[in-house]
Amino acid sequence: MVVFATQRNALRLVDGDQRAVALGLTRDLTLADARARIPSLLAIEAEPEADEAFLGRLAAFCDRFTPLVALDLPYGLMLDITGCAHLFGGEAALHEAIGRWMRAGGLEVRAAIAGTPEAAHALSRFGSGGIVPVGDDEARLRPLPVAALELSAETVIALSRAGLKTLADLADRSSAALSARFGEDLVVKLRRTLGREDARITPLRPPPACVVERHFAEPMLDSAGLEEVVARLIEEAARLLEQRGEGGRAFEISFFRSDGAVRRLMVETGRPSRDAKAILRLWRERIDTLADPLDPGFGFDAVRLAVPVCEPLDTHQPSLDGRAVEDEAVADLVDRLVARFGRDRVLRFVAQDTHHPVRAARALSAALSAALPASAAAWPVPEPHEPPTRPLQLFEPPQPVEAIAEVPDGPPIRFRWRRLIHDVARAEGPERIAPEWWRDGSSEPMRDYYRVEDAQGRRFWLFRIGFHEPERAPPRWFLHGLFA
Repeated sequence: MVVFATQRNALRLVDGDQRAVALGLTRDLTLADARARIPSLLAIEAEPEADEAFLGRLAAFCDRFTPLVALDLPYGLMLDITGCAHLFGGEAALHEAIGRWMRAGGLEVRAAIAGTPEAAHALSRFGSGGIVPVGDDEARLRPLPVAALELSAETVIALSRAGLKTLADLADRSSAALSARFGEDLVVKLRRTLGREDARITPLRPPPACVVERHFAEPMLDSAGLEEVVARLIEEAARLLEQRGEGGRAFEISFFRSDGAVRRLMVETGRPSRDAKAILRLWRERIDTLADPLDPGFGFDAVRLAVPVCEPLDTHQPSLDGRAVEDEAVADLVDRLVARFGRDRVLRFVAQDTHHPVRAARALSAALSAALPASAAAWPVPEPHEPPTRPLQLFEPPQPVEAIAEVPDGPPIRFRWRRLIHDVARAEGPERIAPEWWRDGSSEPMRDYYRVEDAQGRRFWLFRIGFHEPERAPPRWFLHGLFA
């Protein structure tokens, strides 16, 4: 069996199983040549996107071993197990457990544990894998071919012609000479592969600020027992946050099933919190609203609670007027609504620094109440005993009206809106508002706004576009909002 893809205007082999390799089928061979050699060849078209998605699912599965998991494309995964091996009985037990899980899923795996990511990659791809004792990285890697550095084909050929065929040959040469002839990239990769220089991996999921977890000797199926485990994890995380003087803004609970599936549930709060009871109540709200219930399948092997977002949280100081208690109650209500309906369905308004009436407010998720964007501004405070300058209700788009002014560019004295005529008793203005061309390049004309009150005491916000000019269309009037 081989895998083919379109390369250089031809169908070429990109991979094959062991029998295909034993029969002399190599990469870059055209599919036509391969079929001519072996008529019974089974050929499958390559699907790199599906392969990467499958690796992503394997990475989610390996998240039970360590929170630092990265893709090592195109064939592997890279796990940073620093400080995690003892949870599984040591490096040897962890190495064996990962191999056992992969083989149970029908995969053939070669794993290596070394001091640097490049060393582990080289041993697993070009060596026999296994566990390298601390400090023995270079000794184990010296016999490997220079191809273990994953250099370009031209560089590998040039090294081979120069008699440099193994990592030992390169390690015994001067770094300056290698860099001058083959480039600095080769020297850097050599140092990292031999363990002389370390570079951390970039995990798929950023490492959380606080993590607590439970692993079970036998898969757990009991829902009541699972909720008790979650409650204990929340209490443990709350104690850790209290020791740090912090509170969490997001709490992610991951459930690892015995069949490899991973289910993650996120609970968010509008302000830093380490109240275990409140967080557990939000988790129950989240569970009750799941369209796809939490299915244990054959049982859960592990449960992890991660706090990816932490912020400083001082000790609560109640106020004498009771406002703090009211604020806490409102914040708890918002958190419960967000947990039940989702962060995109519970919104709040924030002010923006702009003179444009339509852009003066923006709706944001209520979960962001404690982390407003930089563009947010303070709400304008009206002068005492003065009417508001902006209406509470705006029409989008503004509604056209027919208006009559006493002087050409003056305020209206009468206007018709929705077939009703309103006689203006008082008017204030104009307030000229120009478009914000520097933000979006808008070319709409300037508007002259008026606050008017009719004979019945109703107050309106009108604006005029255009001026009375000879040989031009008369100005148009629009109703933009209503005052309370």
